[in-house]
Amino acid sequence: MNTFSSWSHDRASSANMATEDLPSDFDIVILGTGLTESVVAAACSRVGQRVLHLDRRSYYAGNWASFTFNGLLTWIQEQNEEPKPEEVRDWSGLTEEGEELIHLSQADSASITNLQVFSYVSEEEEEEEAANTTEEEKAADEEAVKESSETESADSKEDDEEEEGAGEEEEQPAQAEGEEPEADQPRPSPSSQSEPSRKKISYAQLVKEGRRYNIDLVSKLLFSRGSLVDLLIKSNVSRYAEFKNVTRILTYRHGNIEQVPCSRADVFASRQLSVVEKRKLMRFLTSCVEETEEQTAYHGRPYLEFLQDQQLGDNLQHFLLHSIAMVAEDTPTEEGLASTRHFLRSLGRYGNTPFLFPVYGLGEIPQCFCRMSAVFGGIYCLRHSVHCLIVDRDANRCKAVIDSRGQRISCSHIVMETSYLDRSKVATPSRFLSRAVLITDSSVLPSESDQQISMVTVPPEGGSPAVKMVELSPSSMTCIPGTYLVHLTCRSVGSAHQDLSPLVTRMFRTTESQEEDRRPSVLWSLYFNMADGTASQVEGQPLPSNVHICHGPDSALGHEDAVQQAASIFQSILPEEEFCPPAPNPEDIVYDGDNTSTGEDRGDMGQDDEQNPEQNQNQENRNQNQENQNQENPDPEQNQNQGNPELQSVGPEERPASS
Repeated sequence: MNTFSSWSHDRASSANMATEDLPSDFDIVILGTGLTESVVAAACSRVGQRVLHLDRRSYYAGNWASFTFNGLLTWIQEQNEEPKPEEVRDWSGLTEEGEELIHLSQADSASITNLQVFSYVSEEEEEEEAANTTEEEKAADEEAVKESSETESADSKEDDEEEEGAGEEEEQPAQAEGEEPEADQPRPSPSSQSEPSRKKISYAQLVKEGRRYNIDLVSKLLFSRGSLVDLLIKSNVSRYAEFKNVTRILTYRHGNIEQVPCSRADVFASRQLSVVEKRKLMRFLTSCVEETEEQTAYHGRPYLEFLQDQQLGDNLQHFLLHSIAMVAEDTPTEEGLASTRHFLRSLGRYGNTPFLFPVYGLGEIPQCFCRMSAVFGGIYCLRHSVHCLIVDRDANRCKAVIDSRGQRISCSHIVMETSYLDRSKVATPSRFLSRAVLITDSSVLPSESDQQISMVTVPPEGGSPAVKMVELSPSSMTCIPGTYLVHLTCRSVGSAHQDLSPLVTRMFRTTESQEEDRRPSVLWSLYFNMADGTASQVEGQPLPSNVHICHGPDSALGHEDAVQQAASIFQSILPEEEFCPPAPNPEDIVYDGDNTSTGEDRGDMGQDDEQNPEQNQNQENRNQNQENQNQENPDPEQNQNQGNPELQSVGPEERPASS
């Protein structure tokens, strides 16, 4: 399979790009590298379609992207820049009789608005601390110097250390055992054991170690029995990524963070519920598995009313409504029960919660599907746009596109994200999402393990919308040790800052907080509004019949909408083909001399990766990032279900061989 470029074509120099010409004929041209477009590209390439996948941006995944901290700062700067007036060029010389042009937008639509950034640490902080070192910091410095000198002379002073260790053992026997592990070398006094997690981090350090952050523009999780996990397993795209279990589900109630008992083990181990409540909860969850006549009688009535009539107390109603079904009080009972069943079906497949999270962030998932498409012959170009479509007037079908270099490229189908349409053809989104991204210095609910990944539900209160919060620890490879990455999402009422800052002030310490307490401190925060993709509508003249539009991320926690949208587009293009069939395994290929007895040569797929070494550069950077993380976390939490072969197919221990 010959490909025009590697899937990481963005690393090619602009000089080389200018001298290369794309092939002039494809089956499908796809504009935008969001999740839906990437799944369509992988599915079409897999069944032998010739796919050209373009994106005018310099990065993959569009509004589904993940950025390093430094990359996010660049993205913020680009979003705040005034849009340049679009230059409309005359491409009529490339059209034939009976054809007309539809011009496309060359700038992102207003899907991101109201960006606000707040930094609660300053670059001057380090200088001020160096000039005005407190007694406690001096003592800490002396202790660090002492420890480093002891380490350097460890081989020559083993006997002395044994004597000192014996003396320490009498006073603090628990510390002597923890001398060897690197994480336990700084041995603080019992009264200050929590200080390492509250170590002050400057803005300069955030920038310096910014490449170790992976910050998502959208905040979602993968249901263990959701359509995206099923697709990853079926298509074997899971081999390109790794996943972590979400380890706990929390809820914010009466000003406190509480853990939600959702599995059988959690219910019986919970100290928040009485014995009677535990029995009621287990009985209710068991009855939810299949629909009964009693449940049918409540169709169209609020789910809260159904819960109240089940003689469930306030505690159980809160957990079931806001943390398990994750619906509003006035949600119809049939929808609430469907959400509850979806939650219960996903429990226990890979852990004690229904959710998975991809290591290195959600932006990895679109790139995994792009890589699959490239392996099967898809051609990828970033920073490459299409200026207009060439449409046959009589058939009302798109025959070709004209790219930014003035090349006419014939195609049978066009798939594009909404932002490529002319703004006059797209209605202003009727719904927006409010997003906040926080970098904090500790967890909202500290525990013995610092490897927790938490899903936090915050019910609506006083007219404010319900908020979904995901807290990521360094084990997810999305932030540096000593910090946590917190994502907050809700439906927009006002600007993101107006919607979410009151909750942030209640749950975290900022400069506005006057009280000194044990709440996590916010080091840096970003607020912005993002258009709800399901609210985008195309207006005006109908588009050609072979032009397929993909909308952006929706407000749901899972990925069902994006996968269903991709499957629908694929079926409309290739109704006779299977959607993302499994890729062949090397063991299934039978060699007969120099030829294989299968229709697809697995060896050629490997060759494509070798011919395009640039596509592995990003993966090598991530592997180096993981090595750096492991050096600071000598005993990182491994996947909780390594023995589960199905989970290994979702999140393999090893990175892909081409890495």
